[in-house]
Amino acid sequence: MEITGKELNEVSKFLSYILRHKPDSIGLQLDPYGWLLIDDIIANSQAEIVLSKEIIKEAVSGNKKQRFTISDDGKYIRANQGHSIKVDLQLTPQVPPDILYHGTASRFLESILKEGLKAGQRHHVHLSSNIQTAKEVGSRYGKPVILTIDSKKMHQDGYQFFISNNLVWLTESVPTQYFLQTQDK
Repeated sequence: MEITGKELNEVSKFLSYILRHKPDSIGLQLDPYGWLLIDDIIANSQAEIVLSKEIIKEAVSGNKKQRFTISDDGKYIRANQGHSIKVDLQLTPQVPPDILYHGTASRFLESILKEGLKAGQRHHVHLSSNIQTAKEVGSRYGKPVILTIDSKKMHQDGYQFFISNNLVWLTESVPTQYFLQTQDK
């Protein structure tokens, strides 16, 4: 069954909401590692959106940002990062590249330059290894600004970094002293 790009986007948004923030909105609870049975999502979401295993698999494989992972046995799905609820993604600390980037909207810059980057309601600050991805992220919220982060120095100073399955770099916070520069893009 082929679904349109618009429908894939709707399925992706729904899965993000369920798997990252509100599984209880369809009467489910993530396991400690963030997994849900695909069959349970399908059964419990019929009032919200019509899903099938094929639609979910297509939404996962067609998601440019690779936000989700399906288990090896094909029975479970979870979000790769971005949770506002407690989950253990079983990530191990990694040595980051020397420089990482964070994309945000220009309207948030003043606050960020005062307070640094904080996870807020999510578990981690999201960073990318390339400017283009940071620009795309920042563009979602307005005029993009790219922060260049001295991740090498942060790591040397004891900050932990993790990398998600979809290659997003994660850390708990980025204090302002690790900002190398900001760029309007």
